[in-house]
Amino acid sequence: MSNVENRPDELRCGGVATAAPEPELLQPREVPLGGPRAMLVGRTLPNRDRRMVGAWCFTDFYGPADITGQAGMQVPPHPHTGLQTVSWLLDGQVLHRDSLGNVQLIEPGQLNLMTAGHGISHSEESPADHSAILHGVQLWVALPADQRGVDPHFEHHDDLPVITTSEGTATVLMGSLLGGTSPAKCYTPLVGAELLINPGRTMRIPVEAGFEHAVLALSDITVNGREVATGDMLYVGTGGDDVTIGSAGEGRAMLLGGVPFEEEIVMWWNFVGRTHDEVAGARAEWERGREKSDGRGRFGVVHGYHSPALPAPALPNAALRARGRTRNPS
Repeated sequence: MSNVENRPDELRCGGVATAAPEPELLQPREVPLGGPRAMLVGRTLPNRDRRMVGAWCFTDFYGPADITGQAGMQVPPHPHTGLQTVSWLLDGQVLHRDSLGNVQLIEPGQLNLMTAGHGISHSEESPADHSAILHGVQLWVALPADQRGVDPHFEHHDDLPVITTSEGTATVLMGSLLGGTSPAKCYTPLVGAELLINPGRTMRIPVEAGFEHAVLALSDITVNGREVATGDMLYVGTGGDDVTIGSAGEGRAMLLGGVPFEEEIVMWWNFVGRTHDEVAGARAEWERGREKSDGRGRFGVVHGYHSPALPAPALPNAALRARGRTRNPS
């Protein structure tokens, strides 16, 4: 799923690394995607004060939603630049189509990774024969400046590293953890993993001391002894040797981390850039290509989706600005 709000705010992310902070509880804001009847998601990044964790710049958590007898997820073709989309399901199915011609169903335990680079468009939908429940996470990774114009490409991974201990299980989506390394392409040092914690147990996860880390709670859990409710994220900072995650019942969480992202970026709608003109130019190119629908523009054409591509929202009245990675950098 992508940022298809009708009236998107400027998403203020990026910037210079700061000293190791105290843990911060980041609570989501509720966002309707596509209109008042659209699917609601909880967005923890970007947050008011902390806007990134490593290169992770966008986290949405949705469901579990009962879509019995409904269309479920329906996100028409839309563009992306300068980022990677990381799609992960806890329950259900989503069908991806993109302007490179890829058509790929994703199910729980599988990773869809789309690198937008210079520009790509895609759609996401629940297939006609979808199961009753839809539940998942959508993440974005900002590409560094020298790689933000790479050729777009798509990866599907259905054989990710799974590490099992007496305390629980870790599935490595991106980077390396607990001796397992994901085959997914990374452009900055980072890690992303889903953790399943056995009832009444606590998992101790050794982590890279040079990374900053955060834990997105997919159920009620404790992180380093602190209670974190479903949908909230606890930013645990840098410099630690491990992160501990506990649960009274069956627990579920996403561990995200990476080297602090030292670039300021502009993030608006589905574009990540460095200046207002760069983002405005991408928007204008999307609109020109969308109106022609001939496949020869920067973003190409998605074939097979049942409705037209999304028009880009109007730009805000004020110029978009590159922002620091925290609201109050020290």
